[in-house]
Amino acid sequence: MDKGPFIDAVLSNPVNRSILSRLPELGLSDIWLASGSVFQTVWNRLMGRAPQWGVKDYDVCYFDAESSWKAEDATIRRAAAIFSDIAADIELRNQARVHLWYPEKFGMAYPQFERATDRIDRFLARVAQIGIRSVNYDYELCAPNGLNEISEMVVRPSLCSNFRADIYEAKAASWKSR
Repeated sequence: MDKGPFIDAVLSNPVNRSILSRLPELGLSDIWLASGSVFQTVWNRLMGRAPQWGVKDYDVCYFDAESSWKAEDATIRRAAAIFSDIAADIELRNQARVHLWYPEKFGMAYPQFERATDRIDRFLARVAQIGIRSVNYDYELCAPNGLNEISEMVVRPSLCSNFRADIYEAKAASWKSR
């Protein structure tokens, strides 16, 4: 699938379109709509389903060097106000903080990131390693594995440094069921 049709498919989901159009209001230069809401919407288009069908949540990855919980919480609250009229679970997380909470939650160390796309590159499934953002009235993709696996509806592990088979298998089973 080429970039243009892929972006058109992502934007066919009105929630994706609304989120992407409002992200610049947060004033963060490194911010992406990522993972499931992106590829699930494309899969829905390929299968003739409604664009929002099976989208569990909308992950927004951003990077802000101010990595305190207080700063992230303030950004989450601003985002909640900006997205208050959207009936969807929008999860906004500062990727500069992942190395701080990951070891406690998952029992393993995690590298410190320098940009939001560092996190996208480490999602457990290759198909989930996708992000899109609005830049100057255009769209930019972060697609370290390209778009073929998404358009071919292939799910395989990324085998990144933080790979956990149990979590990957649960996610893959959830995607397969949808």
